[in-house]
Amino acid sequence: MNDKLSRFTRYAVAAIALIFGLATIVSGGQVLFGDAAARAAAGSYMSFVVWFNFLAGFAYVVAAAGLATGQAWAARLALVIAVATALAFLVFGLFALAGTPFESRTVGAMTLRTALWAGIAWFARRRAGVL
Repeated sequence: MNDKLSRFTRYAVAAIALIFGLATIVSGGQVLFGDAAARAAAGSYMSFVVWFNFLAGFAYVVAAAGLATGQAWAARLALVIAVATALAFLVFGLFALAGTPFESRTVGAMTLRTALWAGIAWFARRRAGVL
């Protein structure tokens, strides 16, 4: 991969991580700190999942900055985010199997988050030469 394409791809991945992080902070913040209507619109959510995702959003933004600047730690942070998200998803699944009410869209959202960060971690390590 030539240097120009590699740089463009690195910036594109960082932009995706940044946009995803900012959207995560906003959406989680609306549920956690918004009015009753915002919480009602979220449906039967599990608080720990919303808190996890809200806080992870800040890590997404930090990872995006590291990815954009080619920092080695960004690949490790992306991997930590992917693993932590997968673990949160697992715990969510255990609670759901135990009968805790949940929103079915959470399954899709957590699948997307886990896959996205696994992909970003792979990219950062293999394609961008970050690690």
